[in-house]
Amino acid sequence: MATKTLDITREHCPITFVKTKIELAKLNEGDTLEVLLSEGEPLDNVPRNAQDQGYKVLSVEHVEGTTHKVVIQK
Repeated sequence: MATKTLDITREHCPITFVKTKIELAKLNEGDTLEVLLSEGEPLDNVPRNAQDQGYKVLSVEHVEGTTHKVVIQK
């Protein structure tokens, strides 16, 4: 299993999940994607949309300031 990191802290919805979905599509089954994002809409939408698309959200944690990390498994 591999882990890849995607930093979308400078992005705004709806592009945050678009970029997340593109990166998830590149992964093999069982791989994980660590998504660094800002609080607010991205933090609300990315985990929810990932689950709606059939991915498994393993964790959501605060990193520092307004940055959070969401770990998603394909």
